[in-house]
Amino acid sequence: MIEFRIVEIFESLQGEGYNTGMPAVFIRFAGCNLNCAWCDTNFRQFTRFTLDTLLAKVSEYNSKNIIITGGEPTMVKALPELLLSLKNAGYFIAIESNGLGKVDPLIDYIALSPKFCYQSHYQKIKQTTANEVRIVTEKHDDFLDFCQYIEKQINAKRYYLSPCEKNGEMNMLETIDLLGKINQYRIDNKWLLSLQTHKFANIE
Repeated sequence: MIEFRIVEIFESLQGEGYNTGMPAVFIRFAGCNLNCAWCDTNFRQFTRFTLDTLLAKVSEYNSKNIIITGGEPTMVKALPELLLSLKNAGYFIAIESNGLGKVDPLIDYIALSPKFCYQSHYQKIKQTTANEVRIVTEKHDDFLDFCQYIEKQINAKRYYLSPCEKNGEMNMLETIDLLGKINQYRIDNKWLLSLQTHKFANIE
């Protein structure tokens, strides 16, 4: 029997990136291949769902948009079975991944978030295309070099810098300063600012 380890399932609005404001059902999987100090998800606590119980839970909500997140959802071996069931039920499926795994072709929208604190892991990138890339800003002399490296390695429509939140504070000034530097002397202004607006709106 297929089982999934789920941290939580809830309906809300997408809070960051290009799809900010999009109503969606969030399926947050347990387990991750990284352990970022500022991660806001306890991906080690979970409830087990069968495929049928997971689909039944999702059907309780109104939205026909799904956001697969984690943890790191590309680690879920039975994910293709879930995606196929969701597609057959008419759902639009987005995924949020750290970019270390290959994303299933059934996914409609790919948001990758490479982590600078694990930059050595990104020497070989399996998923080289995305709809958007979001990188959390970290203070380090090599941070902009990492962003430019990721831009060359991952072909995306949009690239974002996001402030890092620690203990309720965001490094906003540092983020917009780096955003200005990465866009300097470019005419495309491809890099944009992404905020976790759901936290300002007090929603999940």
